[in-house]
Amino acid sequence: MNQFNKKYNSVKIPTPPQKSEQTNLTEKKNFQNHKQNISVSESYYEIEYDACPIPGVGKFVLKSQKIDPPQKDEIRELFYQMRDIAREDRYMNYGRSELYDKQAWKQNSRIFYKQGMFMKDFEDTYENTAPFSSYFPDYQMMGYDQLRTYFTWRTKVRKGEITFISPSYLFLYLYELLNNIGVDNPEDGLHKIMSAWNDFRVYYESMDKYILKWLKDYHIYYDLPWTFKDFVTEHNLGSHFPQVVNPENNFDLYCSISKYDIRKSGFYNDDTVALIRDCFDFVIYQLRETFSKHQLVLDNLLFQTAKNMIPWIPFGNALFYPGLRHPDKQVVLSEKEIYVRQQNKWMFHSSITTESGKKLIGYLLKQMEATLRKATKYKYKLSVNINSLSPMTIDFLNQAGMSLEKLVTEAAMEFYREATKTVVKVNPEALAKIRKEALLTQEKLIVPEIMPEQETNDENILSTEYNYPEKNTDVIQPIPINDIDDPWELLRNSFTCLEKEAILILWENQRADPPSHTSETVNIIQFAQEHNVMPEVLIDGINEKAADCIGDSLLDGEFIFFEDYIEQIKGMVQFIWQEKFPQE
Repeated sequence: MNQFNKKYNSVKIPTPPQKSEQTNLTEKKNFQNHKQNISVSESYYEIEYDACPIPGVGKFVLKSQKIDPPQKDEIRELFYQMRDIAREDRYMNYGRSELYDKQAWKQNSRIFYKQGMFMKDFEDTYENTAPFSSYFPDYQMMGYDQLRTYFTWRTKVRKGEITFISPSYLFLYLYELLNNIGVDNPEDGLHKIMSAWNDFRVYYESMDKYILKWLKDYHIYYDLPWTFKDFVTEHNLGSHFPQVVNPENNFDLYCSISKYDIRKSGFYNDDTVALIRDCFDFVIYQLRETFSKHQLVLDNLLFQTAKNMIPWIPFGNALFYPGLRHPDKQVVLSEKEIYVRQQNKWMFHSSITTESGKKLIGYLLKQMEATLRKATKYKYKLSVNINSLSPMTIDFLNQAGMSLEKLVTEAAMEFYREATKTVVKVNPEALAKIRKEALLTQEKLIVPEIMPEQETNDENILSTEYNYPEKNTDVIQPIPINDIDDPWELLRNSFTCLEKEAILILWENQRADPPSHTSETVNIIQFAQEHNVMPEVLIDGINEKAADCIGDSLLDGEFIFFEDYIEQIKGMVQFIWQEKFPQE
């Protein structure tokens, strides 16, 4: 305890020696004189060691050194001037992307437009490449190396040299084109947008969703010498703008607003895509016709017209400043998409798809698919519930006395039957070969008539019994051509008995008043088969002889006599009929 109570004696701290006032004034005066002798350019001291008697101790040696002024960077100075433009606007809100408010977005777009016009003709040849990544890129957020990288790349692109670059640089270039920065006119700007899209969409697939929207806005905002529909058709973009190409009735348009997108179904594939798309167009057409008969309009259940026009801002998700004054105008892309510009402000009028309308379109697509699955014997069935429709739609259809399930099913089946109807296509070369082989076969099947004076030593032939037909249907006695002046008489005498029988049958089938001796109509195909002859070969034989005698055929591809020769054929038929029944 005593060690903690020990007392210590105080010790006085010695004070530093005080200099006299005269000494302080002398040192201060020496320092002032030394300071005056130093030039402005002398800003470095050298310390020399071993120059003092005390080892390891150095002393200051004052020596003047000239410092060269920094080399002037004209490009950097240009960037400074560009950045000064931003200082004109106090309201700046960079780097917040989606959190922009309208005022900040408008101001930043205005700054971007002014800076872009200031730098529109600048070219660069920077050798390095600085990385850059940002949403809604602009000049103000870019550093010196990034700016030089961008302008060097832009210089190459304008000269047709396409090189890979960060997407942020690419979108900055697209913003310039949307504002018509660095282009001759709106047509030139659109051409460069399309070129950039075609050149870089291979690298950046996300470009499509932006470019497609901007292309439509570009045609709305700028005055171009063609319509947007013509542009879409020329560049094969109809699948992206179905409501523009076919505003009345289009498969893609309805799928995009439907509660059920059939394009995502397993039944929708390369083998069925054409069938499904065409079938839906037919179903919608049939439904419109049915509704019209009931004094109703199908679109009234699908769409609802907006009561008031709403403001429209061109080129969403892009830095765009409408700096130019434009005259008032109206742009009608479709019945459901109208844009109006008044006093340089844009308004939009549209038809809105109701919730019940989306459900109705989904039901139509699903019921149609279920019908086609059943018709094509698809391995999986699809169940459809009518209660998926809104109660308002169901009540409306019940009051109108229409069964939507029945209407869609019948229309889909009708289309499927027509689409899958068997159509026989004949290859002319193959048909000619078949005819030639058939003629050879026919010649082999013909049994020549053995004349009484004909002698033979072949016992097998003499012992064979032949069942000859009652009438000779193949062999005719030739008549010298020089003895006949009438080509129709020549034609009639050139026909075999089989061909004359065929002509009578064809005439009876075609004319409304067949001869009285025929009790029932005979089918020419059945007749040819009974005589072991192909119908085509039989008809071709008749037409070939007609071509030789009168210079034209008698029958068309459906075995119908040509109307041009009806009177001559009628006379020939009467003559053949008298030959067959001479007693009448």
